Amino acid sequence: MKKVIQMLIITFAISLTATNSALAHQYPDKVVEKLGNGLANAVTGVAEIPKTISIVGNKDGVVHGMTIGFITGIANAVGRSLSGAFDIATFLIPTTSFVKPAYIWEDFSRETTFVEAKMR
Repeated sequence: MKKVIQMLIITFAISLTATNSALAHQYPDKVVEKLGNGLANAVTGVAEIPKTISIVGNKDGVVHGMTIGFITGIANAVGRSLSGAFDIATFLIPTTSFVKPAYIWEDFSRETTFVEAKMR
């Protein structure tokens, strides 16, 4: 009976180690992806201004786009740039981005939203 319990403990310990090593090889990919995402968002944040002007202008009219769209675009540009800076500063912790879409060029006709970050 004592041998069976020892074998179960050893098997359990090996299975825990195997799971961690399987997840460990994905860590560098997630870290590099977050760093790239952060750099892209920090640099391209200013592109939120014309993007938001275009989206609001198409939806609500030119005047609305040039006023409300411009102000909202500035807020989104600051948010995307700060999100990128945060991702650069914390790239060793693999979380998702605060901004959706993750890159500005993914869906240029979709309004930018800010969400809660989650572990990757």
